Amino acid sequence: MSIYRQEEREINDGQFRAKTDNVKNILQILKTMNFRDQANVVLSPSGIKVTVENVKCAQANAFIETDLFQEYEIEEEMVIFKLNLTSWIECLNIFGGGSAGAASPSLKMVYRGHGYPLVLELEEDGVVTDCEIKTEEPEDTLDFDFFSTGVMNKIIMRSECLKEVFTDLDVTSEMMEILMSPDAPYFRVSTFGNYGTSQTEISMESELVEHFECKQTLKQRYRMSLIKPSIKPLTAALKVSVRMDARGFLCLQFMIRTESHHICFIEYFCCPEEEDGDD
Repeated sequence: MSIYRQEEREINDGQFRAKTDNVKNILQILKTMNFRDQANVVLSPSGIKVTVENVKCAQANAFIETDLFQEYEIEEEMVIFKLNLTSWIECLNIFGGGSAGAASPSLKMVYRGHGYPLVLELEEDGVVTDCEIKTEEPEDTLDFDFFSTGVMNKIIMRSECLKEVFTDLDVTSEMMEILMSPDAPYFRVSTFGNYGTSQTEISMESELVEHFECKQTLKQRYRMSLIKPSIKPLTAALKVSVRMDARGFLCLQFMIRTESHHICFIEYFCCPEEEDGDD
């Protein structure tokens, strides 16, 4: 990461240009993804997609749609590159734009094409800082093929409901088990730690549950180390959708309202723990 001044024509020229008057909106989303340094960034006419993977077993995708920007232009159908997500967040936070109560700088972003850095221009009270972040060839990311395999079970709830469940998780447990069933207990989360088994149940009749759809009973375990990064977007979410497909793959979709009251979504996919087969 470097900070520099450049000619005005460069900040207004490139394959991709975007401007927002409130950098906090972008920071809020990116911070929930920052459990790995490297991220793939996809620029398209519909917005920006940021993807972060965890040991090829879990994946987070953030969708920043064009309505978060006052200006948004792209000359290609799709542009993709890899960058250091931590550096991107640090640049956006130069003026303390992510702090509660702080004024929010405006932001211009420009990408001039393959081999060029992502250029940022932040302005607050007439003070302008330009940054560049090195871009690299994107990494291959997993295709979880989640929706084509058939979503078997889904529950949509207020985020505080799942926050309470995750708060009560036994941190000494290496696994978290999720049970979804058309009959009681409907939705159950279990951990298996040093002090025994801990279980938390959520009834489909809870006032915090907005939708419950369950085609068959599914019970699957996931590594806690893979689930923990999802707590960041959960903390910022208004609602969360928990879905499982027939293979036991898990998808958590978080609905987040930005400071400017736009709605953004983050999806978190997690592979189930493979069960040992019989010899």
